[in-house]
Amino acid sequence: MRVRKKKWAIPYMDKHPEYLINDPEKYLGKWENRFKNNAPIHVEIGSGKGQFIIGMAKKHPEINYIGIEIQDSVLAMAVNKAVDNQLPNVQLVLTDGKDVDSFFEKGEIQKLYLNFSDPWPKTRHEKRRLTSPKFLQSYQNVLPKNAELEFKTDNRGLFEYSLVSLNNFGMKFSSVNLNLHHSDEEIIANNVETEYEEKYKEKGPIYKIVAQFT
Repeated sequence: MRVRKKKWAIPYMDKHPEYLINDPEKYLGKWENRFKNNAPIHVEIGSGKGQFIIGMAKKHPEINYIGIEIQDSVLAMAVNKAVDNQLPNVQLVLTDGKDVDSFFEKGEIQKLYLNFSDPWPKTRHEKRRLTSPKFLQSYQNVLPKNAELEFKTDNRGLFEYSLVSLNNFGMKFSSVNLNLHHSDEEIIANNVETEYEEKYKEKGPIYKIVAQFT
């Protein structure tokens, strides 16, 4: 999805280096320096405007969260949310999620979230899907054994592709939900929504997969 450029975005983010990172490679093996503690680190690739990552950080202060987003005009809104909430357990990275194994060491992060990723529906674009084998390998390179990957989408094609891709990669499924917002009350209560999810959850099912790297 093309996002309209916002002239204020980059200057605003430049004023808040306490939340924004442009050069994640320099923190390889040293991410605790950004958080000043040794709490577990969870990462979201494709954070968008930040509603999910900020919501998780508020709900779980015992966990450190890193949101990765490639579009500066979108990430600026996530930075704004972090500033407004003054959260010590959030960092936001302006970069491409395909390079995670170039700025995290093995075992440095404990969990990964993929929320409403671009489905790249054309066959020739399969390698761009965030659940394709190439991406799964990069995630496995940085996550410890048995670490979880949580995936949500409203795109049936991407959901089905992801089920097959994760299975073929040898991952173990903890749960597969075909209609997240019609689950039991506890699952719904523990679900933190993205902006997209909040807007489109009534228009069709939201699919969710939780799987572990073995």
